[in-house]
Amino acid sequence: MLSDGEIRAAIKRVHFTGREEILRDGEGRGVGRLTLRIRPMAKRVITYWMAVQFREGRASKAKLGDYPSMSLAEARELFERDYADLIQKGRSIKTARDTRTGTVGDLFDGYAEYLRISNKISWREAKKGLDKIADTLGRHRLAREVEPEEITDILRPIYLRGKRSMADHVRSYVRSAYSWAMKSEHDYRSTSPRRFGVLRNPAAGIPTEPKVVGTRWLREEEFVQLYRWLENPSSPVHPPYARAVRILMLTGQRVEEIASLNRRQYDRSEKLLDWSTTKNHKPHTIPLPSLAIELLEEIEPNPHGWFFPSAMDPSKPVTHGTLYAFMWRQRETGVIPYVTNRDLRRTWKTLAGQAGISKEIRDRLQNHTLQDVSSKSYDRWSYMPEKRAAMEKWDAFVRSLLAKKYDVRDVA
Repeated sequence: MLSDGEIRAAIKRVHFTGREEILRDGEGRGVGRLTLRIRPMAKRVITYWMAVQFREGRASKAKLGDYPSMSLAEARELFERDYADLIQKGRSIKTARDTRTGTVGDLFDGYAEYLRISNKISWREAKKGLDKIADTLGRHRLAREVEPEEITDILRPIYLRGKRSMADHVRSYVRSAYSWAMKSEHDYRSTSPRRFGVLRNPAAGIPTEPKVVGTRWLREEEFVQLYRWLENPSSPVHPPYARAVRILMLTGQRVEEIASLNRRQYDRSEKLLDWSTTKNHKPHTIPLPSLAIELLEEIEPNPHGWFFPSAMDPSKPVTHGTLYAFMWRQRETGVIPYVTNRDLRRTWKTLAGQAGISKEIRDRLQNHTLQDVSSKSYDRWSYMPEKRAAMEKWDAFVRSLLAKKYDVRDVA
């Protein structure tokens, strides 16, 4: 068996002789064992633990960690826990994984990472919410020990504060994370190194908050009132925020996609916005109305490429939540109509119909998933000529609205 003294002596020898050495811990010849590889480099000696397996006359190796960051005792524990049994059964150590049962923190971190690599826009928001929940439940306790009552104990105070939407979001985060954990147990695509042993989802039986379907949209005079105010705000506003909302009004796109607009997504020569992936996991391209083109041409993206950077951290784009809060503060003063980000998307859909654009083209311009078999499985036409014609019609409609004179006192 190896000792720390032998390791230190071997490191000194390699440093002096310049010749690589491999130290072996315990028995296992002909099958597999734990080894420490000591390699001389130009200015230092590097040491790292390896699991070595012999199968059919060939050696397979897997790196466990660096010494002394991973001590001799830790390396032995890891080898015995995750590799020794595989070697004895003749299974490849390339399939080895961390066999410790996952904690609440492991589960929530793994789910957030799954959202990130799946290009989910909401992954940061989900991670932030799950981190808070993990701290409340106990980050280092086993995930399988969480009971439904503990989830309801978290949700009830939020609900009683009147934050019903927030309570439903928290419930959704927990339910989705546990659902992912149960599926990831045997999913070869999973990025989680843990097994959780979860037999039931503690949030599955908690009822959802009844969905409220929005109906609010801006009438013509309200649309003009908001647009004109955004052109010349009556109170201090971070300029990119006002511009972002105007682009939302002119394009009808999802707020997250406009808020995070980068120079890579704007094709100046073709006057297009192009997203390689969107909320429904599909690429999306729209031609721009001339009003939006004029506005974007006035904007010089910041050094990080964002058209609408955050006021707090210019290395990041403004978030949809910040745009929502910005609109909320202004509408409370009465200088703009009562409107949310989603209301703006609904307004575009409604007024574009009033402008004479067919629902099919409006759906395609807003990247709504078409559910008929023809659209889902067969139709691969880009509809770009039809989209361009529609945006020209929409541009003319908006210009005619902005040319009208409305009495702001009548807007209510």
